[in-house]
Amino acid sequence: MNIMPLSQAERSASGGFRVDISRGQRVGRVSSEWFSRPDDERYLNLPDLYDAVRSRAERAQARTVESRAIRVEASGDNPEHLTMTVPGRDGPIAPTHWSFGQLCTLVSAPTSYLRQLPAALSGINLQHGLLSHRSELLKTLEADNGRTELRAVTGPQYGRIWDHELVGAVMKIAGNGTGDSRWKVPGVLDWATMTHNPFVDVTKDTTTLYASDRDVFLFLVDDTNPIEAGRLPDGSPDLYFRGFYCWNSEVGSKTLGIASFYLRAVCMNRNLWGVENFEEITIRHSKFAVQRFAHEAAPGLTSFANSSPAPFVAGIKAARQRIVARTDEDRESFLRKGGFSKSETTKIIETVLGEENRKPESIFDFVQGITALARTKSHQDTRLELEGKARRLMERAI
Repeated sequence: MNIMPLSQAERSASGGFRVDISRGQRVGRVSSEWFSRPDDERYLNLPDLYDAVRSRAERAQARTVESRAIRVEASGDNPEHLTMTVPGRDGPIAPTHWSFGQLCTLVSAPTSYLRQLPAALSGINLQHGLLSHRSELLKTLEADNGRTELRAVTGPQYGRIWDHELVGAVMKIAGNGTGDSRWKVPGVLDWATMTHNPFVDVTKDTTTLYASDRDVFLFLVDDTNPIEAGRLPDGSPDLYFRGFYCWNSEVGSKTLGIASFYLRAVCMNRNLWGVENFEEITIRHSKFAVQRFAHEAAPGLTSFANSSPAPFVAGIKAARQRIVARTDEDRESFLRKGGFSKSETTKIIETVLGEENRKPESIFDFVQGITALARTKSHQDTRLELEGKARRLMERAI
């Protein structure tokens, strides 16, 4: 195993690391976030992101109230909008688009239909649902943002993990996220030279630190310290970087999750290329979510950040060394026993032959062929099934 400092790595004229993205998986989750975020949801460093989500938490108040005691009516100032009167608060509060949908779901009301009704009629329907709500209790999250808003309404057992708690956990290992630690906003793949340049200015176009009024998403890599895990057919090093992304929603729009992996490059559109050893944990915002975050997610993130890549490299080495097929009959038998169809078997063998200029022999060869085939599949279920088979093959080699 070699962890190659920047001064020792093989570089192109552009100063990046040469990579081979024909191997491993392509993961598009970060790219989906990158495409969908407007400028006001993009942050250039972790301290600014933390301050934004921490300040909104400080302006918020969470309470558990009786559903029957909530009053819903059309706004006196604007009859096209609803307001709610909640026990313990003097003035009315206005539901956001998100919390209105949550409230409809909780009382089993058709959200899209109620949005089309005049506010007065929508309020009457919601009021009826609240009066007959079986669980009797709701948990509200109210915030003062110039006007008092209902940011979220959930069941009473909702276990809220604040967005700033996740960002704070990341800052413990990543500092400002832009270079004062090994973990940083990623660089960019140069398609012309197939090099990953880790040193790219963090701008609204390149950042991978996001927060909206209902969630946070962060993606960081250690791309100035490539890991050499064997050699490519031309003798050059097969380089990887470590990376992770994580997400949360303190208002209940998604779970908390952390995904860790090794990757070979990140392109301008923030697709992850050459991904290996992808691992993901999620935590639902249930009663014990806070305890699980404290005892599982946050320590797991720190452990990955500080861990040695030796087991990962050893696994790849073992897969390269474990020869499972030397003849065409062996290859076909190995894949067919692994659950691959005849056509898939042919494509996997042809893919390896085309990319490596030889037919597959080791488990690593077959895994690379399977993941390459998976990348050609447009249907996600089919792609995930193939990637799962490849992952299980790698596990057999270790």
